Amino acid sequence: MLKLQELIRRDMDKLAISITTEQGKTLKDAQGDVFRGLEVVEHACGMASLQLGEFASNVSHGIDTYSIREPLGVCAGICPFNFPAMIPLWMFPVAVTCGNTFVLKPSEKDPGASMILAELAMEAGLPSGVLNVVHGTHDIVNAICDDEDVKAISFVGSNTAGMHIYSRASAKGKRVQSNMGAKNHGIVMPDASTDATLNALVAAGFGAAGQRCMALSTVVFVGDPKEWENELVKRAKTLKVNAGTEPDADLGPVISKQAKDRVCRLIQSGVESGARLLLDGRDIVVPGYEQGNFVGPTILSGVTEDMECYKEEIFGPVLLCMQADSLEEAINIVNRNKYGNGAAIFTSSGVAARKFQTDIEAGQVGINVPIPVPLPFFSFTGSKASFAGDLNFYGKAGVNFYTQIKTVTQQWKDLPGGSGVSLAMPTSQKC
Repeated sequence: MLKLQELIRRDMDKLAISITTEQGKTLKDAQGDVFRGLEVVEHACGMASLQLGEFASNVSHGIDTYSIREPLGVCAGICPFNFPAMIPLWMFPVAVTCGNTFVLKPSEKDPGASMILAELAMEAGLPSGVLNVVHGTHDIVNAICDDEDVKAISFVGSNTAGMHIYSRASAKGKRVQSNMGAKNHGIVMPDASTDATLNALVAAGFGAAGQRCMALSTVVFVGDPKEWENELVKRAKTLKVNAGTEPDADLGPVISKQAKDRVCRLIQSGVESGARLLLDGRDIVVPGYEQGNFVGPTILSGVTEDMECYKEEIFGPVLLCMQADSLEEAINIVNRNKYGNGAAIFTSSGVAARKFQTDIEAGQVGINVPIPVPLPFFSFTGSKASFAGDLNFYGKAGVNFYTQIKTVTQQWKDLPGGSGVSLAMPTSQKC
């Protein structure tokens, strides 16, 4: 892992160019994609200390008990298109340092980064057959779910695919960690720092063209939202939409024409349901890339919980604005949503922040932090409809996912002879 870390740093630009060419995100964002994955590789370098077992001596006369963590065997990862480097690096470095072999299935839309990472792993000295890459779509996914040799599956992607994989693989007795869709909210209190909050909302709402499972796609303003919304529109209008390879690009395209059509349909559904379209990015044309799948920053105001654009994960550069009269009402709005990946509050009040932290139902919580994805010595803790499984990604939970506990009880003492056989349940008082 130490060598792999070094090689990823060496080829950071190569990986970023591959990601931008296939996926469309800006080069700067692609480098961030690689770097966040690299953090997990760094974490995996110290994986031995996280696999330590427990030992208790002389639990009864002459008897010791201890537990050890052992690998599962063959594990697999099924990856989405939006983070072609980070998500594979969430998976195989942890799995292989826990002693498993790994089958990696990248998205068919942008498999290049996974291939580069596999080559770097071989260059780093990973033995042949430890990391394997397979390509395909539904048939390959189902084969992974059904294969008796595969003991555990990691998945990141949509709810439809995630629940199919979770149900099918679990029915075969496999462990599954399935990180799925989201509708992440940011609550803005009247006392929030204006500039910092506006910048955070714009960056978290429109970065990567909104194609992040932790994108902050919904803002709940406590009190009158008008001034906040006016400033949001001004700042969003300054963002440059262009091909990701262009140096001035803030947003690249969405992944496909089908994705663009879906984003535009959900925007239109919001308008037809009564939302106010403060900024419309549907008809943007990028010179030189007229056929590109571009959607510009879009802001809808007056959104309510019954609207389709609110219920569905849009996965595009669309920011929904809602209003609440109190913090309590805002928290209730967030908690009624079926998803639970992340939520944030923007405030200068410690009392409000504490209440939010305690009452909010989300896996990752940000206090003046718009995208609260933890560093890998903590775990990525999505909840509710955003996660299926018992053990989350990386951190201690990740180690537990890729290992199983074996508990050993040993006895070393002279046993009295001639006492006969006892069929009674042994206890710590009499063994």
